[in-house]
Amino acid sequence: MNIEQLDFYTQAILSMAALVGLTSFLMLGQGRLLRLIFVFALQGLLLTLTTTVAAYSLSNHHLYISAVLTLVLKVVFIPWMLRRQVLKMNMHRDIEALKNNTAVMMGGASLMVFSYYVLHPIVQSSSVVMLNALAVSLSVMLLGMLLMISHRQAIAHVVGFMSIENGLFFAAIVSTNGMPMVVELGVAFDVLVAAVLFGIFFLHIRTSIDSLDVDLLNKLHEVDK
Repeated sequence: MNIEQLDFYTQAILSMAALVGLTSFLMLGQGRLLRLIFVFALQGLLLTLTTTVAAYSLSNHHLYISAVLTLVLKVVFIPWMLRRQVLKMNMHRDIEALKNNTAVMMGGASLMVFSYYVLHPIVQSSSVVMLNALAVSLSVMLLGMLLMISHRQAIAHVVGFMSIENGLFFAAIVSTNGMPMVVELGVAFDVLVAAVLFGIFFLHIRTSIDSLDVDLLNKLHEVDK
C-alpha cells in the first residue's frame, strides 16, 4: 500500500515514529552533553506533536492535557534542568570520547532491525500503525539502555532513562488511542519526581567527586575516621 493511500492520522503517526526512532539513534553518537540534551528535547517535542495529532484525529480531548504536560516536562523543564547542571559543572565544552563508537552505532542499528524482526510475527495481523508504533517504541527503549551503557556521564544516563520512558509513552499513546487521564497524570507526576531526584543525585555526586563521570565512583573507598 502506498503512503498516499493512507489517511492523515496514519501518515502522521508513521512520520512521527520514524523521527522519534531517528532521535534515539542520534543520541548514541553525541559526545557533547548540550547536543545530547537538545536531541532529547527534540524527541519530547515529537511526542508532544504525536499526542496532539492523536487528540485531534481521535477526538480524544483529554490528550491535549497530556500534550501540554509533555511539552512542559520533557521539552522545557527537564532539558532546562540538565542544561543548568552541565553549565554549572562547566562541562559544556567537554567532548566525551566514546569507546568503540562505530560498534555502538552498529549495535544501535541492529537493535532497531531486531525490534521489527521480533514484533512483526506478533502484530502482522494488526494495522501498519500498530506494527511501527510498537517496533519503534521497543527500539527506543533498547537504544536508551545502550545509551546508558556506552556513556560515562551521569547526565547521559538520565537522558537514556528518560528516553526509555519516552518509548513507553509513545507506545501507550498510539496503540491504546490514549491512556486514561488518571494514568497520564500519574506518569507525568512520576517523571517530575524522577527529575527532582536526579537533581539531588547530581548534587551529591558533584560534592563527592567534583565530577559527573560515573567511572570515578569506582575509585571511591571507605575511609576510617
